[in-house]
This record gives sequence, C-alpha cells and structure tokens, in this order.
Amino acid sequence: MNEHVRSAQPSHDERLDRLAAVAVHVGLGLKPGQELVMTAPLEAAPLARRITEHAYRAGASLVTTLYGDEEATLMRFRHAPDDSFDKATGWLFDGMAAAFRGGAARLAISGDNPSLLAHEDPAKVARANRARSTAYRPALELIAGFDINWTIVSYATPAWAQAVFPDLSEEAAVARLWEAIFAASRVDGDDPVAAWAAHNAALATRTAFLNAHRFRALRFRGPGTDLTVGLADGHEWCGGASTAKNGIVCNANIPTEEVFTTPHRDHVDGVVRSTKPLSYQGTLIEDIAVRFSEGRIVEATARTGQDVLARVIETDEGARRLGEVALVPHSSPIAASGLLFFNTLYDENAASHIALGQAYSKCFVGGDTLTEEELASRGANRSLIHIDWMIGSAEIDVDGLAADGAATPVMRKGEWV
Repeated sequence: MNEHVRSAQPSHDERLDRLAAVAVHVGLGLKPGQELVMTAPLEAAPLARRITEHAYRAGASLVTTLYGDEEATLMRFRHAPDDSFDKATGWLFDGMAAAFRGGAARLAISGDNPSLLAHEDPAKVARANRARSTAYRPALELIAGFDINWTIVSYATPAWAQAVFPDLSEEAAVARLWEAIFAASRVDGDDPVAAWAAHNAALATRTAFLNAHRFRALRFRGPGTDLTVGLADGHEWCGGASTAKNGIVCNANIPTEEVFTTPHRDHVDGVVRSTKPLSYQGTLIEDIAVRFSEGRIVEATARTGQDVLARVIETDEGARRLGEVALVPHSSPIAASGLLFFNTLYDENAASHIALGQAYSKCFVGGDTLTEEELASRGANRSLIHIDWMIGSAEIDVDGLAADGAATPVMRKGEWV
C-alpha cells in the first residue's frame, strides 16, 4: 500500500465554506469597517449565511441580505393588475445607491430559474424589466462605474440544476451542478485564494498583450458572423482582479475567464450570430442573429424569445449599441465542461461575447477620473441595461486591427494565438 495516501475530497460543506471565503476575500476584497449589501434567492440562504459569517470575521460593520422569491414573482405576473408592471421598488434601489455612496460593498448570489417567465406575457415582462432598470439606474451606475467593490457568485438551486441536467433527478442534478460550480470557482483545492492569485496573473498577461497593441478594432469571423467592433478612444483592457475607485482590489465575477474592454458606440458594423442561448430575466433567447450599422442594431431575430429580444433593444437608445466586448478562449474550464449553464455568469466565461447597453468606465485609461461627458466623447455607450450574449466558439477567428487597417491574429478557432 502506498504510504502517501491521497487526501480525501473535501466535503460539500467544506467547499461551500471555501466558496463563501473566496466571495469575501477574493471577490469583494472586503475591508474592516465596510458594510455589505447582498442579494440572493431564498434557496441560497445556506451560502448567504456563510458569506455573512466570513464578512463579519473580516471586519464588516453590517451585512444586509435581501432575498428574492421566484414564486412571488410568478404570482405578480399571474394576478397583479396591469399597471403593476410599470412600477418598481425605487425606494429600495435608492437605499442601495445610498449605501454604495456611503462605502458599502455589493454581492449578488445568482441561481435563478432560467425559464421562470418563459410562459408569461412578453409585453408585461418587458414593462417590468424596464421599470426595474429605470429605478435601479442610480445603483447600477455606481456598480458599472466600479465606484465600489462588488462581486457575483452562484448557488445551485433545484430549478437551475434541472435546466442544466434535465434528464437527472432533482437531487442528482443539484449535486452535478454543485460540482461544476465548485470547479469553476476554484475551491476544490486546499488553497483557493492562491489558485485565484495564479489565475489573475494569467489574465493580467492577456490584458497586457492587448493593451500594448492598442488595436483600433476587433474583427470576428466565423459561421454567420463577420463583425467589426471598433474600440473606444483611450480604451483599456481589463480582466480578473481590478481596483475599484474606492481603492479596493476585487474580482467582480466568480468565476471569470474573460478579458474585456469598451467598444466605440458608433463604430460597430457587420453581422453576428449567438453561439449559446441567452437566459434573460426568466426567458430563454436562442439563436440570436443581428446586423449592426454604424454601431446600432438595425436587424435582429431569434429562434425563441424574439419578442423579448425586440423589447430589450427598445429599452432606450443605448440598448441597440454595445457597452462591452470580451475575449474568452474556447478551452476555458467552463467551456471544457461541455455544459450549457443557462446562466450568463457561467456561459459568458465559456465563450467570447459582446454586451448590449451600459459601458464600464473602468475600461478607459484614467477612467476613474473621467466625467460622463468625457466618457461619451470617447465612445462609451450609456443605457439602462447591460446584457451579455455569447458569440465565440471553436469556429470563430479574431483579428486585431490597427489604425492603418493592418491585421494581427488574436484568436484562431477560438484559441489565443
């Protein structure tokens, strides 16, 4: 018998605790004296409680958790009066924005049912989403502008698990989804914090390469796609750990495999097809195909969820334009899992992607000092929404275009050159 016995696989509870620790120490970089505002599905209370414990152990002054109930959401769509769908809890979002302005950190636990609203009236879904987006704007601007440290982690809820593993029992599906979450979040090893440090260093190498080239545009080519994405003036590539305007280093997404920057709102042209479904506010939008002209979507179709897609891009003028472009290798661990997660946090880290709507000010050189007018003058988009959808695959090539049009290969068949 080998005397070097392999250590036992950590238990579910041990890994859940490690995920909570990663959320607080890697995702948020929470500092003593900070408040934390957390949102979570009701089912995610076990993780929310562990995060709360780690936050207080890290010196948090106050942790406030707001729970969402999907059954209550369905009751609204099925029984509420029609004018209900033009209302949102503005008072709550104003309070969240006030907390952020006062220095609070933000953490979201995701795990929503991807098809929660699939059978509800698309017009009501669109109206409710627009009302919420409008009311949430004061808080969203502080998050999108990285005024604060924030992060997102996930919890394997039964509805989400069965969407990913429809042929398994609920118990087996939840167990399989947890395995995928733990692996992608790098909490299987003995030192998740060190694993994240190494991963962040690798992402920093990619951003350094792209920032050194200062490309004018990126060109994506593959089946159904020939898209040129002009990049904003003075753009900067980011990825992995970054410093918020409050000086705290955080990882906004747990997990993350992307490097990303800001497109120029007026310089996007061509056609592009989605390579994975988009799960948006309980609706699954599949096989998106759009055409851009001078930065604006002028044609848009989808095999499923087209009504919702059409209403999304009518949210405001900026909803038809891009606020983010991101590069992810097809060999990323999330893509290599072979799973379709029906969850943007995961699926966007399996493929290169673009985002409709609001741009991130952090993706500019000196962005933390630029005014809204200065950001707009450099090409930053402004919108009530920020919605990522996937356009990368093993069949997509990406070139960086210099100001003189010279092309430099960046990705071939979905992999870094």
